[in-house]
Amino acid sequence: MYLFGMNTKNYQSTIKKGEGMNNLHSPIYLQRSMFYAVVFLLATALFSVNATAATDPSSNLQGYGIKIFRTESGLYPFVQIYLRSFDQNMEPLINLNERNLGLMVAGRVYDPDKRQYFVQSIRNREEMIRSIIVIDTSATMKGAPFEATLQAAARFINSKRAQDQVAIIALADNKEGFELVSNFERDPGTLGRRLADLEAVGQKSRLYDSVGFAMQLAAGVGAGGTSTGDADYAASTSIVIFSDGKDEGSAVTRNDLMTRITNMAVPVPIYSLAYTKIDPDYLKNLQALSKNSFGKYYHIGEALERMTRSVEDIQNILQSDYVVTFRAYLPIDGSQHRIKVGMEYPSGSGKIRYQTSQLETLSPPAFKKVLGAQQRLDQALPALKDRNPYMTNPFTAGLDSQAGGGGKRVPKAAQ
Repeated sequence: MYLFGMNTKNYQSTIKKGEGMNNLHSPIYLQRSMFYAVVFLLATALFSVNATAATDPSSNLQGYGIKIFRTESGLYPFVQIYLRSFDQNMEPLINLNERNLGLMVAGRVYDPDKRQYFVQSIRNREEMIRSIIVIDTSATMKGAPFEATLQAAARFINSKRAQDQVAIIALADNKEGFELVSNFERDPGTLGRRLADLEAVGQKSRLYDSVGFAMQLAAGVGAGGTSTGDADYAASTSIVIFSDGKDEGSAVTRNDLMTRITNMAVPVPIYSLAYTKIDPDYLKNLQALSKNSFGKYYHIGEALERMTRSVEDIQNILQSDYVVTFRAYLPIDGSQHRIKVGMEYPSGSGKIRYQTSQLETLSPPAFKKVLGAQQRLDQALPALKDRNPYMTNPFTAGLDSQAGGGGKRVPKAAQ
């Protein structure tokens, strides 16, 4: 995979002062005109190719891309990049691999043929996924909407993997405006019993306070719940809201939440299941939160049967994240180094998206568990003797101050 960019310059012709319009037919002017015309046509053709790839209405991949959630270098020299892929409907892309996910570290491109990085779906890995369910328990939800909410929340819990954790927050009429029904918990039975205790009896809907607390909870470290004691590493944390979007008397505003979402170092997507028996204009509040947080908005309205299908879709999104694991060869100096992931999807299509992150080169503590994890990764990504995992681009080879003699390869297109 070869990732590239292109810059074009605009050329502007000038007519010497005093020559007048009669000189437009001079040989020198005609030569210049032909030259600029050729440049213009080439630039237009290149622009048209790129514009077609990005705006072709026949493509169902318009707006697709990737979002890096975090870069973890706690096992350096082994680094892990956690990312989410999506199409124009925020649905995950499938079958991403080393051939359509390119890796650039400190400006240099990794060569997939040297097997110094690999791409895996989070679905088959051990890291846990954390989710926080926020349930509107106001009296306006009483009846069929609330029953459908509890059933859908139970389905969401039953669809998670064994190591994944779920917390439950319910809107309440206390001074905080919410109640932590369950902290992060793995056991579906425990979570199900706490769901069953909820009732739609609230007099006010302090929705924004509840979502604000969920964001605060997401920023903490999972304690493993009451029936499990492991505090394992969380790959991602998301918020799932069941509500009509109406807020009454919260201490924080929607704008406050928008600012918090924008400033979060690690994204926490908000998935909103928006249903109502009252004014549908309130649903826009949920739509705004979901869009700003890189989540997804589900317009349920009064079609309550959509809830179960929607939570299954959310679980599929959460479990379709990818992890890029690579062996780094940068010196340990505690510095931040820029890394970039480039995705071409479908492979060979020329449709490329980029996302940038940073890694810190540090020596992790020699704890037994850390050393064991490093040893396993060392077997999967053995060090190259020449310490050169990079691909050589013939157009930048002369500019590369670190270019070594190890395994140069010329792209086929340049041969």
